[in-house]
Amino acid sequence: MNEVRRIAVAGATGRVGRHVVDVLAQQGYEVVEISRSHGVDVVTCEGLADALAGVECVVDTATGASPDQQAATDFFTVAARNLHLAGERAGVQRMVVVSIIGCDRFSAGYNAAKFAHEQAMQSGPVPVRVLRAAQFHELVGQLVDWGRQAEVSYVPEMRTQLVAARTVAAALADLAINPESAPAASSESTAIPEVAGPREESMVEMARLVAARRPDPVRIEGVSDPTDPDRELYEKGGLLPGPEATLAGPSFEECLRSTS
Repeated sequence: MNEVRRIAVAGATGRVGRHVVDVLAQQGYEVVEISRSHGVDVVTCEGLADALAGVECVVDTATGASPDQQAATDFFTVAARNLHLAGERAGVQRMVVVSIIGCDRFSAGYNAAKFAHEQAMQSGPVPVRVLRAAQFHELVGQLVDWGRQAEVSYVPEMRTQLVAARTVAAALADLAINPESAPAASSESTAIPEVAGPREESMVEMARLVAARRPDPVRIEGVSDPTDPDRELYEKGGLLPGPEATLAGPSFEECLRSTS
């Protein structure tokens, strides 16, 4: 068993954060859970100084309540500043942050906000490593819900390589535990490790698989927004991993079968 050290997880109750907590705890690490439900807020700083006392590494998986570009950017930049300030005071040695594959290519939306997050994290005093991940499995069902109008759901045309949140969590935990396991993050995207699922998939086709398993029938229609400045990036592979990416299962269909 590893020597127990304190590792904090920001966004500890979120989609990937809860898995990071579990992976680290299973490996014998003392995990500090940072979330509003645990009395710690990365925006207001409530409880943050106490939470980071004695912490060696922070894994940042926190997200705000809104996917809107400006709201998300505001959340990420404020949270990054506060984690750096409190972390430096507490003697935190390093931080690991989850981001999105290809976010540096986008000019609008949540992807652009995540790139701003990367830049805010990298500009602080505590050394940071970034891990870029493909879209999580759970996004498919969300898109079906968000795009629904009566008996039709309009899902954006998107090429992706869907990945399990647990797979991303394991990669984040590895970076936290083994700081030499990947190159240091920089402004060069080639220096930032990526993790994705085992194969390329169509978001629209995966949405149809989800809809077919739901008791309330809904027809999935692919949609392409001509006003979106990043439309071609979504549709022509801007979210796909590079050749050096770590590819790991389970696939989206395997997860669907295991939960049906």
